[in-house]
Amino acid sequence: MKVVVVESPAKAKTINKYLGSDYEVLASFGHIRDLPAKDGSVDPEADFAMIWELEDRGSKRVSEIARALKGAEKLILATDPDREGEAISWHVIEALNAKKVLKGIPVERVTFNAITKASVDAAMRKPREIDQALVDAYLARRALDYLVGFNLSPVLWRKLPGAKSAGRVQSVALRLVVEREMEIERFRPREYWSLVATLVTDKGGVFEARLVGADGKRIQRLDIGNGEAAAAFKRDLELATFQVASVEAKPAKRHPQPPFTTSTLQQEASRKLGMAPAQTMRVAQKLYEGVDVGGETVGIITYMRTDGVDMAPEAIADARRVIGKEFGDTYVPDVPRKYTVKAKNAQEAHEAVRPTDMGRLPKNVARFLEPEQAKLYELIWTRTVASQMESAEFERTTVDIAAKVGPRQLELRATGQVVTFDGFLALYQEGKDDEEDEDGKRLPAMKANDPLKRERITSTQHFTEPPPRYSEASLVKRMEELGIGRPSTYAAVLQTLRDREYVKIEKKRLQPEDKGRLVTGFLESFFKRYVEYDFTASLEEQLDRVSNAEIDWRAVLRDFWRDFSAAIGGTKELRVAEVLEALNGLLGPHIFPDKGDGSDPRSCPTCGSGQLSLKLGKFGAFIGCSNYPECKYTRQLSASAVEGEGDGSSADGGQPGVRVLGEDPATGLPVSLRDGRFGPFVQLGEASSEKGAEKPKRSSLAKGMTPSSVTLDMALKLLSLPREVAKHPETGEPILASIGRYGPYVQHGKTYANLGKDDDVLEVGANRAIDLIVAKEQGGGRGGRGAADPGRVVGKDPGGLDLVVKAGKYGPYVSDGSVNATLPKSMSAESLTLEQAIDLVNAKRAAGGGKKPARKTAARSRTAKPAEGGTEAKAKKPAARKSAAKPAAKSAAKPAARKKQAG
Repeated sequence: MKVVVVESPAKAKTINKYLGSDYEVLASFGHIRDLPAKDGSVDPEADFAMIWELEDRGSKRVSEIARALKGAEKLILATDPDREGEAISWHVIEALNAKKVLKGIPVERVTFNAITKASVDAAMRKPREIDQALVDAYLARRALDYLVGFNLSPVLWRKLPGAKSAGRVQSVALRLVVEREMEIERFRPREYWSLVATLVTDKGGVFEARLVGADGKRIQRLDIGNGEAAAAFKRDLELATFQVASVEAKPAKRHPQPPFTTSTLQQEASRKLGMAPAQTMRVAQKLYEGVDVGGETVGIITYMRTDGVDMAPEAIADARRVIGKEFGDTYVPDVPRKYTVKAKNAQEAHEAVRPTDMGRLPKNVARFLEPEQAKLYELIWTRTVASQMESAEFERTTVDIAAKVGPRQLELRATGQVVTFDGFLALYQEGKDDEEDEDGKRLPAMKANDPLKRERITSTQHFTEPPPRYSEASLVKRMEELGIGRPSTYAAVLQTLRDREYVKIEKKRLQPEDKGRLVTGFLESFFKRYVEYDFTASLEEQLDRVSNAEIDWRAVLRDFWRDFSAAIGGTKELRVAEVLEALNGLLGPHIFPDKGDGSDPRSCPTCGSGQLSLKLGKFGAFIGCSNYPECKYTRQLSASAVEGEGDGSSADGGQPGVRVLGEDPATGLPVSLRDGRFGPFVQLGEASSEKGAEKPKRSSLAKGMTPSSVTLDMALKLLSLPREVAKHPETGEPILASIGRYGPYVQHGKTYANLGKDDDVLEVGANRAIDLIVAKEQGGGRGGRGAADPGRVVGKDPGGLDLVVKAGKYGPYVSDGSVNATLPKSMSAESLTLEQAIDLVNAKRAAGGGKKPARKTAARSRTAKPAEGGTEAKAKKPAARKSAAKPAAKSAAKPAARKKQAG
């Protein structure tokens, strides 16, 4: 028996079918070891030795592999064909060696770019050893991310309350978003005018021409800067006679784009399908690992983490055959197309992302796939096939027109474009992040000296526009252009910025939160080198040289740590006042916007003599007066608070982070919006310092609400909660809607049911509330509270049990009624498939069913060989040691509904 190790259960299941009964394929479930999330896991004093922790999940996987190896003929490591996959294989070997179970058992490493029988069989015939250079590059990257995260984040916590973390790539990506926002805020629109003549040929053809010159001088876009100048040109054009000066027609070609890399796939899926990068990678992972296509489980795309654009010769030949069959021989170029990467730091180690079989047309496989899988597969297929199609051909025509009015001569130009052969455009056209006007109109037939008749003259006012905010797609594109990070990590970096509340997405564009601005301002002021684009890109180049065995990975770490540790040490004596002054200067235009009347934007509006300045409080930053405590003026940080309805300020002893929205008409008490430990909330009245006094009424914000959007009316509705929604159909008792610690819910007596993501606690109706309560009550449960959320039935497992995905206290999980398996962060409850649900439940059952987790006994190994998690190191604040979970007693005798959710 030969034992094969891959990352995921789905991949293991597919490969096991190809290899047959002589092989046992096991999943490692990703990394089995990681660096403990605490100081000292990477030791610069010991030449960057690392302490690896084999957690419970990883320990079970290793034990499972060790059991399978007893009497085995060979161990074959078949993890993904990249640096991360190489590292997973290395970790497996290290862990097995620590258990001393590899004695006398040969170990082979194989890689394949596609999970098809042919690819897997070919890989098995070409085994190799672990590529130590790739492992070293992984170790260097993991150590760098750890050292930055676990040394820089505590500085933020001490010097900048409210900040959550900093990371090597995360912080640079945040800087891009913040700098773009500052560009937009600094932008001042500039007026300009355009003049367009609608003209008619002697044969009745109508077209438009734009004014481009006057008296022998070119007129650029911004040259006509006011209405008076535009009106003068319009008067002349209305009196002018028009004649064709010249006609020039030129053939042109447009060539197809190369097949997808990781980043271009994320960009195009965002533009055309509206999928976030993280979602794109989850769906692509499933298409790569294998789907059931007409009774055959097969990977239908190649490996999706790549920066290469090349394709295997057989794939190119396959694509050309499909093009000839589906579109005709005229769409097949005489010579196959060859592409090279233009992106900085591209390694081109793998093929592009492409279908494993070009003949597997999207329309033929769509019925076997989930809707989002079908859409992504079609996008990949069309891009790949189009990349080998003939170029599109055009005829571009430029007509210059002379307009004479007395002695003055004006020049106009009309342009048009006609497609003479559509080529690859018959299948695919790349989307754009920011659309630009393209004149693709057909012009009527004309020749030099033809007279033209004026139909009308139009003058139009315009204003220049600021650069657009980054979308997720355009930010990924910019990071790749600058050589920041690796394409495989972009999705996780963007998600981290959102999770940390450093950025938010408004209308599909990334907008920095005040917290993100402060972090960026702090890093630019005191750690400028480490958020510079060139420095980050040069570090990526060094890591790529490590993977090519050109330089030693420890040398890279030594060079980095020498200067970085000195920078960290330099902040020990840094006073908060210095931090605030630096941020006041850097963020001045944002937090002290120009009033437009020439007055000092930092002058206190209450006392008049004090200077407004950034202050740091328990719940983050706010603006206060320098004359405190004599003057107690405060307001929120954001400039929008200054401009909005109410300025978010308090001049009479108000608290930082408090915005008075108005008065409650019923009580006359003030209604305020406040920053709290657990987020923003609204409050009626003020807290009393008297002992035993009743606390003022408060309410958290509902889902989807942002502090800047809260009005007095909205706040009063929130404070009116809980509200009666309906009467229970059996008891006649009220069903209430309200917001609790874990979000909005409806309640009947002691039965509670969480509202869904599309439910509005302020608007939820009687029918919906009754449905939720009745469903909860029918499920039974502990303490009269009802069972868990009834959830969504995914399908039935092979034994006929319903698999249901539910929302749990610690996140979504899938259950078969007796085993609860928490969904990994890479999976969403909405897109969970039946196959994924079966894999998760089976894995949980194999790991000990739905029992409570036992006290963690981590196995550690100290080694001079480090590792990487693929994204930023997650720096965590010290937390109180949690007591071990008590073992479940007689759990088998308890109803399944009373078992706690795993995880």
